[in-house]
Parts: sequence; C-alpha cells; structure tokens
Amino acid sequence: MPRPVPVPGGIDSPNGISGILRNGPCVAGFVAFFIAQSLKVFTHWYTEAQWDFTQVMRSGGMPSSHTACVVGLTTALGTIQGTDTGTFAIGLVLSLVVMYDASGVRLHAGKQATVLNIIISQLPADHPGSGETPLRDRLGHTPRQVAVGALLGVVTGYLVGITWHGFGMPS
Repeated sequence: MPRPVPVPGGIDSPNGISGILRNGPCVAGFVAFFIAQSLKVFTHWYTEAQWDFTQVMRSGGMPSSHTACVVGLTTALGTIQGTDTGTFAIGLVLSLVVMYDASGVRLHAGKQATVLNIIISQLPADHPGSGETPLRDRLGHTPRQVAVGALLGVVTGYLVGITWHGFGMPS
C-alpha cells in the first residue's frame, strides 16, 4: 500500500501543528502562559483565603500571563538563536509593549470600570442604565504582577531554550 503524500501545511508537515510543537520559542511561550494561569489559583488562595479554580480562565491577577508568554518566547529566542537576531529584537519590542500595556493602559481601564460600576450601582431603579451588567474591572496588572510574569517568562524561556538547544532541536 503506498504511503500518503503529506499535504503542505497539514498536521504532519513542518508548517502544521507538529511544526508549532517543535518550535522551541513557541513552546516556551505557551508553557510560561499555562504556568502563569495555573499559579493564579494559588495566588488567589493566598490573598483571598479561598480556592477559585475559575482564576485559570481569567485575565488580570498575579502573575501576568501575557507578560510571561511574550518574555518566555523572547528569552527562548535569545537562548536558541542569539540576541543579535532580528527575531529576538521583534520579541523584545513586543515584550516591552505588552508589559507597558498590562501595567498602564489595561490597569487604568480596570480602575475606570470599578468607578463606573460604583456609579451604576447607585443609580435609581427607574434609570435606563441601572440594570446594566457590571463591567469587568480586573483587566490590567500592577507593576509587581508584571515583574513576576516577566521573571517566570525568563526562567521558562531559558530552561526551554537550553533544553531545545541541548537536544539539537530546530528553533
């Protein structure tokens, strides 16, 4: 029986899902993201003294998973390909933008949502805006949450990077 010919971009091609799973920087970013999201359950328990497994699916909180993701990817790029490459430069700039956005724009949008929720809750019952669903106010991160996410990203990216490089895996 003849072997099937791989379809370009199919699941078994280097451009398919298996290609993503063999890409060290991509794996580093995803691993850092999932570790950060998982840690949110524990940090919520530590600060609130209650277990809440829905924290895994929420934005905001300790640590910043978006920061961990992009810093993990960038660190793995630097470890595997070197810090003098264009891809590392793109990753570094992207990481800085994500960290700035998380601790600046998104944090302040969350604070504004908190104030709006208070205002809406005090509206009279016959006011057209009184029945509005509360806005999500846990959007951004404090600088500490971003820093912890960055540290997690550096550690994860470095460990994945040296593992990938040590096994001679393609970057």
